[in-house]
Amino acid sequence: MDTERFEKGLAQRKATLGPDYVARNLEAADDLTRPFQEMITEWCWGFGWADEALDAKTRSLMNLAMIGALGRMPEWEAHCKGALRNGCSRDEIRAAIHMVGIYCGVPAAVDCFRSARKVLEEAGEL
Repeated sequence: MDTERFEKGLAQRKATLGPDYVARNLEAADDLTRPFQEMITEWCWGFGWADEALDAKTRSLMNLAMIGALGRMPEWEAHCKGALRNGCSRDEIRAAIHMVGIYCGVPAAVDCFRSARKVLEEAGEL
């Protein structure tokens, strides 16, 4: 493991998903899942998210579109909360969901809107 990239990734992961969310995931890791948690922290967050070519807000909108396209709604909700932390507005999140609907289908967009409503209500944005 590249310790420097892991630490950079850990900081980015906490900034986007929240320190409590990240701590819960890392603390829940066991011998089976710990290597995966370490890998996503180093690779996804330390290599992907920490690359300064795109800002965190843009990455968040991209993630909402891609995760929505895959229909992974629990992960989508976590990244919707992260998108708000990264400065995305309700209207930008709505526009990302529209793109999911256009390119991936209405059922995927319906699921995204359902999850967005939950997240936005919890955040006081609706």
